[in-house]
Amino acid sequence: MLRTFAVAALVSMAGLAHAQTEPFDLGQDNREIAQALGQAALDSDLAYEITESLTTEVGPRLAGTPQEARARDWAVEMLEELAFENVRIEPFELDLWTRGHSVYEEVAITAPYPQELYAISLGGAGATPEGGLEAEVVFFDSYDALLASDADEDALEGKLVFVNDRMVASRTGEGYGWANRKRRDAWVLAEDRGALGVLIRSVGTSTNRFAHTGMMSFPDGRRPDIPALAVSAPDADQLERLHEMGETVSITMRTYAGWRGEVMSGNVIAEITGSEAPDEIVIIGAHLDSWDTATGALDDGAGVGIVTAAARLIAESGHRPRRTIRVVLFGAEEVGLVGARAYANARMEDGTVGDHIIGSESDFGAREVWRLRSNVGEHALPEIDAIHRELQSLGLVRGDNSGGGGPDMIPLQYMGVPMVRLEQNGEDYFEFHHTPNDTFDKIVPEEMAQNVAAWTMMVWLLANSETDFRPQAPQAEASE
Repeated sequence: MLRTFAVAALVSMAGLAHAQTEPFDLGQDNREIAQALGQAALDSDLAYEITESLTTEVGPRLAGTPQEARARDWAVEMLEELAFENVRIEPFELDLWTRGHSVYEEVAITAPYPQELYAISLGGAGATPEGGLEAEVVFFDSYDALLASDADEDALEGKLVFVNDRMVASRTGEGYGWANRKRRDAWVLAEDRGALGVLIRSVGTSTNRFAHTGMMSFPDGRRPDIPALAVSAPDADQLERLHEMGETVSITMRTYAGWRGEVMSGNVIAEITGSEAPDEIVIIGAHLDSWDTATGALDDGAGVGIVTAAARLIAESGHRPRRTIRVVLFGAEEVGLVGARAYANARMEDGTVGDHIIGSESDFGAREVWRLRSNVGEHALPEIDAIHRELQSLGLVRGDNSGGGGPDMIPLQYMGVPMVRLEQNGEDYFEFHHTPNDTFDKIVPEEMAQNVAAWTMMVWLLANSETDFRPQAPQAEASE
């Protein structure tokens, strides 16, 4: 039976204080099994080995490319070797974008002081004319300054726009959305005013000479005709200094990016079938694709390793969960949650959205988990609080009830599926995110094991619950 609720029902629960009730009883057997699973996870290096295998044997895996197809084949083989059930690929179509040449494009200052720059096309960007282009740079200190600059509509005609916002590091990574506005939307403002291209200070917090790529936004399906590139932070500093000196800066560039037509991608799915309620699904996920600039160890090879290892540890424990645990390794996340939308739409079509009891994704690297957040009905908060108490020994604090489950869980959450999330320490995540520096050596085995312990315990307890975590509809008052 399809059981969906309006998004407003979930949102209305956000920020509610936890009800003052008697502590929820998870059951002594369940708690003991959860603790034993947690200890087994701390002693296991399976997640580390899975991530090493993916990043070494497949490497970079841009959505829609043969490398991503190899990653799906790798995932199927890995999941079958680990004895998961119902391993399969659900294919879907997407538009392929590639940069069409080397990782770094040809970009250089030609005046006043000629020198090469490290810059990389943003996802969805157009290319320069075949012979390249050269133009004067119009400098904007921030995206807000660009937004406020429309008084002179001709000021950008035939020029290159440069936007210089900086991102601030934080444990939660909350500065990313604000700093990312220029990556998503600056091209629209620049192109509409006649600019020949747009350059942005690389999103992220790295001071290394690596540029941060990522997908742009496409309002109403519109795609850019102009090139759009991120400039590494040290090179952005150079441009900033030249601007502060009062110099007129000219840049030449040649890029090859563009859309290549319809191709196939897919989601890889595997399960542990529930013993008592096999139609009730606890979905856990990560995304299989990465950007083409690195091996995507943190984004999101680590997530693939963490959720797969957590489910495998449960499967080999000798204790079959009450509900089905479904692992989904999503395709084409980086280019717009394409796989996540395809999965959610397929569940709407087959009528099983309502079978998804709760969901979560690991997609924020492999540093230690420090907080548990949720988005469940108020009646279910005591149980989530009880699950948190089991995880406290791993160093977790309890967050609020206004969270999400991760990027690939967004379409399901919009369809009414409750969510929980184990949040990792993101203080240095954006040193590496979407850059050539996102490589396997950044993962600390002990921190990854702590992730797997928290995931294994949480998933076991959710899969053995009898609770419907959705917000409950108000009870009608009896008539007098």
